[in-house]
Amino acid sequence: MMVSKQLVLTYIYLLVYILLSSGVILYNKWVLSPKYFNFPLPITLTMIHMGFSGLVAFLLIRVFKVVSPVKMTFEIYATCVIPISAFFASSLWFGNTAYLFISVAFIQMLKALMPVATFVMAVICGTDKLRCDVFLNMLLVSVGVVVSSYGEIHFNIVGSVYQVTGIFAEALRLVLTQVLLQKKGLTLNPITSLYYIAPCSFVFLFVPWYLLEKPEMEVSQIQFNFWIFFSNALCALALNFSIFLVIGRTGAVTIRVAGVLKDWILIALSTLIFPESTITTLNITGYAIALCGVVMYNYLKIKDVRAAQLPVDSVTDRIAKELMMEKKSSDLYVPDDIAKNSGGKDSRSGNNCVISSKNFRDINVRTITRTTFSVED
Repeated sequence: MMVSKQLVLTYIYLLVYILLSSGVILYNKWVLSPKYFNFPLPITLTMIHMGFSGLVAFLLIRVFKVVSPVKMTFEIYATCVIPISAFFASSLWFGNTAYLFISVAFIQMLKALMPVATFVMAVICGTDKLRCDVFLNMLLVSVGVVVSSYGEIHFNIVGSVYQVTGIFAEALRLVLTQVLLQKKGLTLNPITSLYYIAPCSFVFLFVPWYLLEKPEMEVSQIQFNFWIFFSNALCALALNFSIFLVIGRTGAVTIRVAGVLKDWILIALSTLIFPESTITTLNITGYAIALCGVVMYNYLKIKDVRAAQLPVDSVTDRIAKELMMEKKSSDLYVPDDIAKNSGGKDSRSGNNCVISSKNFRDINVRTITRTTFSVED
């Protein structure tokens, strides 16, 4: 049985995404941990990532012209890009700081709260409604995380607070992106996102860096290895591009499924690379409970998307059936402009043409699809 080349490429992209995502997290933990590379400055590391990403995005857009910049006005930048950048910088800052206090395995277990945080922020911002089925799933996820936290041997309240705060900051960024950018009709790919958001995030991080980490850098003897930080920033940049490739080839749902698989792989790898990451039976039990809630949440999201598509399908099917009954043996008169778009051939003199009912159905499918499917999952 021949395997499709496109299918092979899709699995390769998924594998690259999982490897890069896991690699960046483990790399960051290794760099920040006092037991290993000993660079306990998470804000500085995040600023290196933002500076490098912004520079590469600038070169790709302005110098090499790989992609074109979007039409950005001062109003959009002030009302959309700045608040999104602020929460993006906060989520990275708090998330990287958590590596100083808790293990990678426990961080991944806490990240199961991401759907809960996103749902809460969406309800608060008015982009989602409070539903009983989703609420019960969120409750299941929360119970699982509590059980997993209770079973954590090296539980640290400071690290847990940092991580949970980072999760809610990221959730608010996602909701703001949907509310602000989509209402403005602005679509950003990973390169243009980094071009506008990375420099702004760098500026936001400068204030806490100046107050918290700059004095420590002046007193402590911090080692700085150019190749370590360059490769670390390069991996983080490659991760952003891999997410874009996977979503473009598969979809956001596949990213979620791959993310669940990645979390399990990461938990297993972290226990091998970092021996202090001890996992208990209660850890695994709690995380499994939380994961059930996450899987159910993803299922409900997919179900909602399909339900939103059903009315469109029923309309087009009804049109096709009525057409087949009324015009079973005759052609349908349509204006010339529609005929030209459908590829129909002129069969009479003048500016009119005829197309079959099958072509008419195709036209309606394309038209309705173009005007309806505008919300990304």
